[in-house]
Amino acid sequence: MSYVLLAVSLAMLVIGANWLVDGSAAIARRYHLSEYLIGATIVGMGTSMPELVVSSISAIGGHGDIAIGNVVGSNIFNVFLILGITALMMPIKYTRENIRRDIPLNVGISIIVLIMCALGIVWRGEYGLGRIDGLLLLVIFAIYLWSTMKSEKKQQAARESGNPLPDSDQVASVDTSRYKSMTVCVLAIIFGLAGLIFGGNIFVESASDIAREWGVSEAIIGLTIVAGGTSLPELVSSIIAVTKNKGQMALGNIVGSNIFNLLLILGVSSSIQPLTMGDITFADWGVMVFSAIALMIAAVTFKRNQLDRADAFIFLLAYVAYMAWLTMMQ
Repeated sequence: MSYVLLAVSLAMLVIGANWLVDGSAAIARRYHLSEYLIGATIVGMGTSMPELVVSSISAIGGHGDIAIGNVVGSNIFNVFLILGITALMMPIKYTRENIRRDIPLNVGISIIVLIMCALGIVWRGEYGLGRIDGLLLLVIFAIYLWSTMKSEKKQQAARESGNPLPDSDQVASVDTSRYKSMTVCVLAIIFGLAGLIFGGNIFVESASDIAREWGVSEAIIGLTIVAGGTSLPELVSSIIAVTKNKGQMALGNIVGSNIFNLLLILGVSSSIQPLTMGDITFADWGVMVFSAIALMIAAVTFKRNQLDRADAFIFLLAYVAYMAWLTMMQ
């Protein structure tokens, strides 16, 4: 039965990702929005819902380390594994806004949240995030959304005037024959997200059962299947996006999801209940910050303006090395 459920969950993930990507791209085309914006907002926020649910429930239950660890682990998984896999399939081009704003912002926010956690020892006597930190993160999140929409409006006006900004984000292209109404687009997104979230949950449970049958330890299951389970929506939707030649949507999905994880999810969770780091070490935080910096280095070096297969290979090696280190530390 576990094998049957695994196959069903994979089908749900693929079908859900197809609906989500196509429905989102159709909305982008209808309103002349860029693929990156849709990836960073609708797709990014939607695929971050599992992390939001897990972290919020963990915070309510007083398990702050799980809430923080979920975000830290997911962000590492997103950059090193998901972008590694997607860029290995097809190089992802950067735009000027990616290099100058989006990717550096991901680095800056990662460092800010790390500093907040470290300062918890000063204000509360333990490392972590308090309610004031959470409210501040939510304010920063609101500012981030406002500035992103403001930048998009500027690019949209330039595109409509016939004078697009140099190297600006491209308007999403998609076969709109199946998405003639906004209702169909919205339903495709809703059912797509539902397929991703429910399919991801079933995948984690069935894969864990199969792993136990094969004698895989609980520690390895937790570090791989369960840790990556909440990021399955990002993984599948990004893979589907690049197969449809929508690399900017895949990049926006990952960068947007990482920013949502840090600002919205940790903001909501720590506003509910102060979060302590527990078994999450600053080494784990360091790897998360390094993953954001590695993406920025890949974007600005050699002026290739794309995340190519060489970068992807390095990212995947980094993820394997981190997994090996975690295993040895158990």
